[in-house]
Amino acid sequence: MRPLRLDMSGFTVFREETTVDFSDADYFALVGPTGSGKSTVLDGITFALYGTVPRWGGARGIANALAPSAAEARVRLVFESAGDRYVATRVVRRDGRGNVKTAGAGLQLMPAGFDVTKLDTGMDLEDLGEVLAGTPAEMDEAVLHAVGLPYEQFTSCVVLPQGQFADFLHAKPATRQQILVNLLGLHVYEEVQTRATTRASTAEAKLGVVDQQLEGLADATDEAVETAERHLARMRELVAEVERAVPGLRAAREAEASAAAARDALDAELKALADVRTPDGIEATAGATAAARASADEAADEVRTAEETEEKVRGELAAAGDAGSLTLMLDRHAELDRLTGQEEWFAGEVSVADVEAKDAIAAAELAHNAHLGATELLEQARLHYTDAQRQDRAAALRAHLVAGEACPVCEQLVGTVPEMPAGSAVRAAEDAGKKARAAAEAAETAWKQRDAVARKLEGNLERKRAQHEHHLTRLAEVRAVLADAPGVDAIKQQLAELTSLQRRLDQAATHVRTAREAQRKAQRAVAVAEEQQRTAWRAFDQVRDAVARFAPPPADRDDLAGAWTTLVGWARGEHRARSTRRDEAEAAVVAAHEGTARAYGEMGSIFLEAGVELPAAKNDTDLVRAAAVAAERAEATWTRVQDRRERVRELSEQRMTLQREGRVAKALAGHLRANNFERWLLEEALDLLVAGASRILRELTGGQYDLVHDKGEFYVIDHHDAGLRRAVRTLSGGETFQASLALALALSEQLAGMSTTAASLESIVLDEGFGTLDAATLDVVAATLENLAARGDRMVGVVTHVNALAERVPVRFEVHKDARTAYVERVGL
Repeated sequence: MRPLRLDMSGFTVFREETTVDFSDADYFALVGPTGSGKSTVLDGITFALYGTVPRWGGARGIANALAPSAAEARVRLVFESAGDRYVATRVVRRDGRGNVKTAGAGLQLMPAGFDVTKLDTGMDLEDLGEVLAGTPAEMDEAVLHAVGLPYEQFTSCVVLPQGQFADFLHAKPATRQQILVNLLGLHVYEEVQTRATTRASTAEAKLGVVDQQLEGLADATDEAVETAERHLARMRELVAEVERAVPGLRAAREAEASAAAARDALDAELKALADVRTPDGIEATAGATAAARASADEAADEVRTAEETEEKVRGELAAAGDAGSLTLMLDRHAELDRLTGQEEWFAGEVSVADVEAKDAIAAAELAHNAHLGATELLEQARLHYTDAQRQDRAAALRAHLVAGEACPVCEQLVGTVPEMPAGSAVRAAEDAGKKARAAAEAAETAWKQRDAVARKLEGNLERKRAQHEHHLTRLAEVRAVLADAPGVDAIKQQLAELTSLQRRLDQAATHVRTAREAQRKAQRAVAVAEEQQRTAWRAFDQVRDAVARFAPPPADRDDLAGAWTTLVGWARGEHRARSTRRDEAEAAVVAAHEGTARAYGEMGSIFLEAGVELPAAKNDTDLVRAAAVAAERAEATWTRVQDRRERVRELSEQRMTLQREGRVAKALAGHLRANNFERWLLEEALDLLVAGASRILRELTGGQYDLVHDKGEFYVIDHHDAGLRRAVRTLSGGETFQASLALALALSEQLAGMSTTAASLESIVLDEGFGTLDAATLDVVAATLENLAARGDRMVGVVTHVNALAERVPVRFEVHKDARTAYVERVGL
């Protein structure tokens, strides 16, 4: 894994957006004062990939990712691994309750040749390439596949944080072994062993299936193929023989069919002639038609007589007058009697109403005069009041004063309104005016009431007078209508005569309807009889048409019974003449049938000799088809036997292949079983690693120490103490740093060449205190790092505040921090 660009915003001390561009920095140093944020840059790389950093103490320390008082932190890392370029992104947010959680995480495979500087344009994540992971859970597997190392091994071999620099040196053998397995990709041999075992099992299972199929094909031999070929040849000969014999059988069948047709034709003629018989009831059918026609004529005469009688009575009724007019005259006589009796009552009602109206009018006039008098007195009281006001202005003004308001004359506030003097003329005039007004209002009310009563009684009088006038007018009209009319008794006599004539007319109409119904029944009987006769003639014509080809005698269409007698006599004579010829035709059919039987027997012998059953159907097509079907079945059997034999050959070859593959897979699985091969590779890799680390350690310590291993444990050989072998845990802090650095450099320098997977160590970043080294050792360490970076296939980075080391690094990222945020500035090439 090689980092190319790191973007941070709100991440720990980097509040503001900060970008660190590693794209052309093969050898760099992160420098700056203690606490400025140098190690935080490495934390950003680790956090973008794995979601945590070593010094946070696991995933629960994610709250440390947020800068103080920040609500969101964003980290984005662009890196290369095994030739591919990726971008990893993580977003952390603080919710309303103060809880910090990962809000987003993703890993994308960037297109080839993608320009990293385009990230400065604010591109969306969707534009960065193929999405490999979109959630924190998906990130773990995707990053492991892309980088090739889990979190613990990444922080032991690539980014070595403070305080954990010696983890690989002091790790347990099993842990160190697993790190090497992942670095070298040795798990591929476990997969090979597993796949070999699976392939051996699969080959064995397939071999069992093949053997089972071969057992089912045991009858597919060369002898079976030859037998099928001989049977096919015989069936083809059968087809040829049947085709040669079919024409003779066809001729015999045609001769038999011709003889049978001649005999059947005579049988049909005899049957047709025998079916000519006189039907039952022919004479009764002819007589029924004549009787029905006579009954219909009698019914028609009865209808004419009834219709004449009805017309006569209808004329008498029309001459007798209109019953409606007579009834109307009776109603007018009754109305005249009623109007004459009401005349005296209407006159009395008008007289009473006239008296009441006159009395009410007189009372209203008296009330009106009283109202006029009261009005005059009121006017006099008003004049007296005006005179009193002129005589007593102060008293008049006093009447307009209101306590608490301004005087209208002096505009001073009125405290109390003085009482009116007892002998004031204004007071007396005012009292007299009030009494006059009350008397005027009472007189006016009385006048209006009496006037309303008078008007109502006048209206009642007018209404009753109008009713009386209408009564008199109607009485005159009725008398005028009845002036020349007959009396009531005469009118009643005329109505009685009209009722009698109407009754006779109803009886005549009933007689007409009865006669017409009888006529319709007679006509229906005639139609039925005529239809029966026509049906009888149709039956005659049908029978005659059936023997028309024999030239029967003509029929008399006026005598149905005679026509049947003539036709039946002729048919009996014809039947006798044809009976003799029928015996000769039967003998010819028997002879032709014997010829057909001989031909069919010869055909049966052909099928029997071929071993094929003769078909039940005896027509030519079925015989040829039966032979052809036998040949097709024989050919299908021969083809099937050939196919089965070919399948046997294929399965035999497949069985040999499966046996060979199974033996190879078993042998490979046996060689790789129990991790023997993997253990050997690990031992070889550890030997190479320790050899390289020992060489670097000798340079760092001036030849004092060599590094060795025994049963997975690391030891140093102290050449300054007579070659004493010491456990690495006995080394001092500076010595431990030198040994750890030697291992880290050896991992980066050698194991990448031995790895079989994408877990190549394309970079190494050391975050450790170089200040514990003396000047000579520091110079050796610097030279070692320069040599490692000069190879060009590794990125080498250090985190230090030692100026002597930093000045020798070509690219430096200076980290500074103010009260607001930390920031990174690139110095050097």
